[in-house]
Amino acid sequence: MTTSIAPSPEQTREALHRRLVREVQAAGLSTEPAAPSPVTQDEVAGLPSVVRRYLRFMGVVGQPRDWSLRARITGRFRLRPRLGWMPAQAWQYNTNHDIARVFVMRVRLAGVVPMVGRDTYLHGRGHMLGRLLDRVTVVDGHGDEFDIGELTTYLNDAILMAPSMLLTAATAWNPVDDHTFEVSLTDAGHTVRARVFVDRRGAPYDFSTTDRYAALPGGLVRAEWHTPVADWNTVDGRAAPGTVAAVWHLPSGPLPYFTGRLTHFTHNVSLQPPTGTGSTPSR
Repeated sequence: MTTSIAPSPEQTREALHRRLVREVQAAGLSTEPAAPSPVTQDEVAGLPSVVRRYLRFMGVVGQPRDWSLRARITGRFRLRPRLGWMPAQAWQYNTNHDIARVFVMRVRLAGVVPMVGRDTYLHGRGHMLGRLLDRVTVVDGHGDEFDIGELTTYLNDAILMAPSMLLTAATAWNPVDDHTFEVSLTDAGHTVRARVFVDRRGAPYDFSTTDRYAALPGGLVRAEWHTPVADWNTVDGRAAPGTVAAVWHLPSGPLPYFTGRLTHFTHNVSLQPPTGTGSTPSR
């Protein structure tokens, strides 16, 4: 009789990071600039006051402008309202050279069967892929809905983790009131929009958009999507979200489907290790 031993969380973390590196390499995303220039006060002086307060809280001015980010999140995820929560681990890599995002996540259905999910936004196209045992495809989504949805998720990532990636001509900022601003991002013929809600410090506590599609039993439905942030930390002089969540706001009520904590957070890194080697962060 053969005994199957489940991988430890550390082994899962390392395997997921290796997968992330392979995906990034395959997409050819790393084009590291010689020396990222710092964001200056003059560069943000013309933005609305609520946006400037947000950027101050995020620690943008005086820091090198971000061209990439790598993050790891641990938490729990569920596929449907009536299904149970599953432990989840995820790694992601974003870059603004050619607006792109690679996200890989591993969960165990019913606590037993591993499923690997991959969300990408590459060359203006979104793709969502889920495979049981990393072999049997159960989700394979692409098309305009995924192009728009994945670009919106890229915008969300940048607002919460790397705002200087948005200090380009592709982004527009508009004030709503002293605690809210609208932000839009244009890429590959699509423009996505969201509202960002900040406290008196400028710390974002929610991000809301209708430019994403919920995968419901009846099919894809355009719905309001929120990513509330419960707390903030400081990492290398920058603000970093602590507890995060993803919630669909449906006619039947709110549907939280992911909650977790950011456990690794690095800017301006290249995921192109020499052939035959790997690089798994310890944090």
